[in-house]
Amino acid sequence: MMDLNFKYKDLIKFFEENLPFKPELAIILGSGLGEFAKSVNTKKSFSTSSLPGYPSSTIEGHAGKIHFSEYEGKKLILFEGRIHLYEGYKIYQCILPIFIAHKTGCKKILLTNAAGSVDFNFHPGDLMLINSFNGINIKKELTSLIGLAGVEEKNRILDFPSSSFNKKIKTAALNEMIELKEGVYWYSKGPSYETPAEIKMTRICGGDAAGMSTVHEAVFSSYLGMETSAISCITNYGAGISKNKLSHSDVTETAERVKEKFERLIKKVISSI
Repeated sequence: MMDLNFKYKDLIKFFEENLPFKPELAIILGSGLGEFAKSVNTKKSFSTSSLPGYPSSTIEGHAGKIHFSEYEGKKLILFEGRIHLYEGYKIYQCILPIFIAHKTGCKKILLTNAAGSVDFNFHPGDLMLINSFNGINIKKELTSLIGLAGVEEKNRILDFPSSSFNKKIKTAALNEMIELKEGVYWYSKGPSYETPAEIKMTRICGGDAAGMSTVHEAVFSSYLGMETSAISCITNYGAGISKNKLSHSDVTETAERVKEKFERLIKKVISSI
């Protein structure tokens, strides 16, 4: 049985001693989206490499920093970069940002990621509000860790996405005149991109975008009782949809191109909470 309170007792103590304020909203910034952290007022930052027991991010576009920031009086905890299963980490390490946000008293979390289009109606540069996901294997892995953060199995409710939070995000997009699509996020462990056959299967099964993160975070934060929503930045076409060879540079380049739109949307969302 895994008990994160015991596993990360030194890390919990560190935040208890260094917490500048209780955050109202946590945001995990996905591949290429970390620049958002520079657009708000940072009060205190930590490099994850300096935190006791915190795994190192090895992927380009994931800086490995935690910021306590403010925007229009709203208090935020921003995770600039995340940890992925395909980096060789265990699932309890990959949900560590969620655990930290929860332990700092945060009740609401917005997950963001870069994802590949599976549906022909989704194009690089689109923003997609996730309305469901494929996560059968992830849920099975999390359920096996009964002692996670002391949450009893009988109290676990998968309430994702938060309907009230999603409504605020859609209203924010409308107010900013930003086209916000909605769709199903299809998880794969990675690290390699999906094959054309796998993309075709995903589309047949109802997926709209494919990626290698987010689902385990959404499941865990929901179990913890946090209001949870997620947005994908569509950064590329899945294999077989486009003739172009897939690369991580496509992800970061598209994220750079849409950062102004992404920033406007997220700031409007923050203002609404």
